[in-house]
Amino acid sequence: MAFSWVPAAVPPSLAVLSVVNAVVVLREAMPPLLPAAAAAAVACSLAGMALVWRDVRSKVRGEGRTVGSLLGQYAAGKAVGWLGRRQRRQLETDTLTVRRVQEETLLRRLNKNANTTYGRRFDFRSIKDSDDFRARHPITTYEHYRQLIGRVAAGEEEVIIAEKPLILAMTSGTSGPSAMLLSTKATNSEFFLQGVAVCLDAMRRAFPETDSLQKTTKFFYSPTFRQSEAGIPIGPNSSTPASSRHMLHLYTTPAPAFEVISEKDALYLHLLFALRDPSVGTLESNFASTIFYAFSALQDRWQELVEDVERGSVSSALTLEPSVRSRLEALVKPDPERAAQLRACFSDGFRGIARRLWPRLHLVLAVDSGSNQIYGEMLRESFCQGLAFYSPFYAATEGLIGVNLWPQEPNRRYLLCPRSMFCEFLPESLLEEEEEAPRTLLMEDVEEGQNYELIITNASGLFRYRIGDVVKVVGFHNRCPVVEFQYRRGQMLNVRGEKVSETLFLVALKKAVSQWPGAQLVDYCCAESGIMGDSIGGSDPHYQVFIELKGVRNLTEQQRYKLDVCLQQESSVYKSFRIKGSIGPMRVQLVANGTFGELRKDMMAFSNTSPNTFKTPRVLRRKENVHFLLGKTVS
Repeated sequence: MAFSWVPAAVPPSLAVLSVVNAVVVLREAMPPLLPAAAAAAVACSLAGMALVWRDVRSKVRGEGRTVGSLLGQYAAGKAVGWLGRRQRRQLETDTLTVRRVQEETLLRRLNKNANTTYGRRFDFRSIKDSDDFRARHPITTYEHYRQLIGRVAAGEEEVIIAEKPLILAMTSGTSGPSAMLLSTKATNSEFFLQGVAVCLDAMRRAFPETDSLQKTTKFFYSPTFRQSEAGIPIGPNSSTPASSRHMLHLYTTPAPAFEVISEKDALYLHLLFALRDPSVGTLESNFASTIFYAFSALQDRWQELVEDVERGSVSSALTLEPSVRSRLEALVKPDPERAAQLRACFSDGFRGIARRLWPRLHLVLAVDSGSNQIYGEMLRESFCQGLAFYSPFYAATEGLIGVNLWPQEPNRRYLLCPRSMFCEFLPESLLEEEEEAPRTLLMEDVEEGQNYELIITNASGLFRYRIGDVVKVVGFHNRCPVVEFQYRRGQMLNVRGEKVSETLFLVALKKAVSQWPGAQLVDYCCAESGIMGDSIGGSDPHYQVFIELKGVRNLTEQQRYKLDVCLQQESSVYKSFRIKGSIGPMRVQLVANGTFGELRKDMMAFSNTSPNTFKTPRVLRRKENVHFLLGKTVS
């Protein structure tokens, strides 16, 4: 899935971590080291503290910070920096002996869950190696687990895993039916140690200027949860930064703002407090789309925001609980000087606005691959011109899959984490085979340049599970595969067996748009004609394409047909069906400006996703979504 591309998962904050969070992880991961660390802390001399304070002051890039806030962030950075280097060394060692590490990871999980109902059913305790496991356990999909997870939700223990789940995590449901999965303490710990710590190390190596005591603006929206019969929280696999009061001095957004449920109002507050701080160092979110929509809102409401900065107020247009409003208003003071700076920035337009608003801004930290690729491109070309981008993870609700060790490279590629998932690979050529037990490959068996569907065994009760992602092996780091996300199996256009992937269609679309004078792609999605019923008449099966553009108000029939031609050039199979007439010409609809923002809100209102996890589906599967877009067509 999903970070891909990172699919539906919402990782912990990467850019900023508190002392408390770092110490908790260190305590759980490395208990033997704590006595020495404590002794070192006690032995720290006043002279040593003076050196630390001098180092802190050299890194300060903001005003109005308390000594406690600065020291806390400094200590957290040092602790997590040390941990990141340690975990990176471990990862490098693991990539030299991938087969051994994968076997250890698999057997540890089987042994841990051997006494569960599920473990006894498949006799986990007697499985000796990965070959034995693959011979005795079937490849699975979500239906294999649905009833078992229902039993966990009802309160039954040790059904699939020995560990009690922290939450019942709902996948986003934006590229297929939503699924309820188990999320555990072990899953979170693995994500931090093998993902967050390693990517922080990669980030600081690539962008040393991020090792400063600047605040981060994190665009995050507090999710809502319901309870299962047994009282287990059900909702997206994410936690608000406000869940730890020790982290909040690291963000521009204060604690009361994270209590605001409305995305529109919470976004306004994120922007307001970010604009008040000229020394912001990083913009962070799970996905580039979230940051893109934040800048779109800034473009619409900047005058109102600047007035609030000038007056030291919080807009009366926001629907806030009285107690929340009063706490927020206590944190803002009139700042006419900053307001004047902001007006001067906005007067020069929105291209490159981020670096003018925040001259010390170093980095945009968000997934900008997969379905988020076009948002990353738009940000780099407009609002965030000149800024570095880092897409750190390939992850999903199922857990951490890979890490990006090459932040500065334009192609987003991810090293598979051999201790996070036990991975199997199903060759793309076998995806449609009816064989019940297709032969899978292991990490050391895959070939560079080939596409595979990932099959994973994770830490929270999924065994030989098809997550639906197809990846391309683009190389090896030592002996460990490095992959690029290609597509979700559920996001293929397929009206006659032609199987046009999201990646392939986007290449053709960008090629066509480049030939439409003045046009800039904002967003798009497609639908197969079969789901549209009588609304399209009795034509041959075809693709219905909805496009939002900047710079043009209309498309000629010749321009629309150009997209069909470009797809034929990219896909010989599609071209053959078009020549034979078994697939009709695609129908290209231009929709009004802002349509995809409205579609996003409409889809979130009827799904289990949140603004943090939403990914625009490129192939619509629901008729009501198609009719929504038909109603927004302008040409």
